[in-house]
Amino acid sequence: MSIVMTRIDNRLLHGIIVTQWAPMSGANRVMVIDDKVANDDIAKASMRLARPAGMAVSIITEETAINNFKQGKYDREKVFIIVKEPETILHLVENKISITKLIVGGTVVKEGGKQLSPRAYATQANAETYQDLIKRGVEVVTQFVPADKAQNVAEML
Repeated sequence: MSIVMTRIDNRLLHGIIVTQWAPMSGANRVMVIDDKVANDDIAKASMRLARPAGMAVSIITEETAINNFKQGKYDREKVFIIVKEPETILHLVENKISITKLIVGGTVVKEGGKQLSPRAYATQANAETYQDLIKRGVEVVTQFVPADKAQNVAEML
């Protein structure tokens, strides 16, 4: 299994991902892990239309992702994971899925949350999850587009 990039983005698979992040990731599979989208056939179908050229797309639930990784389904692939919340990444890490870096991109404004960058926010629960990930050896940065300088989230918490 080769996870080459992991990103939080509230819009999941969209233009900036397709035109900038996916090509630079070196991945051959983009994996959207989101229970709600994976169980909504219309949302899933419309998201598949944004498939980056030359890449496979998986839009699956968290449970399916964990099971597939554990079974070695992606061992010969380079996977770019996109999720909406850091808790999803923590669940993967807790299940022994190797993730070394998490890029926090665009998130929704979170009432009472902390602003990490002009486009990224974290609730107190998110902040605790980021701290847990960092303690487990995951580098957590915020970066909206590849041209932006990555900012270390640990310094912001």
